[in-house]
Amino acid sequence: MAEEKEPSSTKMPSDMLRAHLLALLKNWSGYGYELANKLEEAGYGGYNSGTLYRTLRQMEKTGLVSSLWDTSSDGPARRIYSLTKTGSLFLNNWLTLLDMHKSALNSFIKIAENVVDPCDKSSRGKGEDVDS
Repeated sequence: MAEEKEPSSTKMPSDMLRAHLLALLKNWSGYGYELANKLEEAGYGGYNSGTLYRTLRQMEKTGLVSSLWDTSSDGPARRIYSLTKTGSLFLNNWLTLLDMHKSALNSFIKIAENVVDPCDKSSRGKGEDVDS
């Protein structure tokens, strides 16, 4: 029997999933189902619920999020997740790291866009001898 795999086109690395979940929980508390919907809206719907809930439980074990059982509705109790102070620090570190990568990538793109193709004879200065 073939093993079912999550679609790779929308799957982000686990560290990015954690960071994205932390960003979603900033100034907001939500249920796993709501978080899954927000990931889907952001274009990252390639995760099955098992992966999402395992990640949330691991994040809780490491102190990045906390959860409480919400029994306020008539239906079954649901776990509501919130960002902890540690999670907020982790998110801020991720944002700093991403900003550094963004700057490096922008510098690379700027350099790459300005590089002259050595095979393009039309880009050479007037009077230059190609063979010398």
